[in-house]
Amino acid sequence: MGYMVPVGVSNKHMHLSQADLEALFGPGAELHPAKALKQPGQYAAEEKVDIVGPKSTLKGVRVLGPVRSQTQVELAFTDARALGLGIPVKESGKLDNTPGVLLVGPAGSVEIPAGAIAALRHVHLSPEQAKEAGVTDKQMVSLKVPGERGLIFDNVLVRSGPGHEKEVHLDTDEANAAGLNNGMEVEILV
Repeated sequence: MGYMVPVGVSNKHMHLSQADLEALFGPGAELHPAKALKQPGQYAAEEKVDIVGPKSTLKGVRVLGPVRSQTQVELAFTDARALGLGIPVKESGKLDNTPGVLLVGPAGSVEIPAGAIAALRHVHLSPEQAKEAGVTDKQMVSLKVPGERGLIFDNVLVRSGPGHEKEVHLDTDEANAAGLNNGMEVEILV
């Protein structure tokens, strides 16, 4: 067995800028942590927002905190198709050439001009964990999934540095295809 990493299944969610948070929830709005996430300092907030696309609306989509410099909406392809959006696979924060969407909150709405993506699958590792795994930040690796629906995921980005903790992030489509749930382990292939 090689280096094993637990899976974190990433359901549709968004990260908001402070300006967009206030437009959606009112002046001076702050996020209220509901549940800590495995990545240090990150959390699922109590706040939820509707995403309106050309075909339909996804209601009550969770906001993750803390606020970021720019708003980003992360969807699985199944979610994007339901909305009527074509979205690219992108690394978090790399939002050039991505479609926008309408976000609707309790105090108002925001039309973001860009920011809807299918997140590039990635593995978070602290510098010590990356060294143990024999990988470096920004390296592309593969993941071997054991079991009845076993498969190999290629094109997995390593994100290593302070503030990272061992966890693979896959969206719901990817996890469902491989029969994976939160906490199950996959093997890094270098």
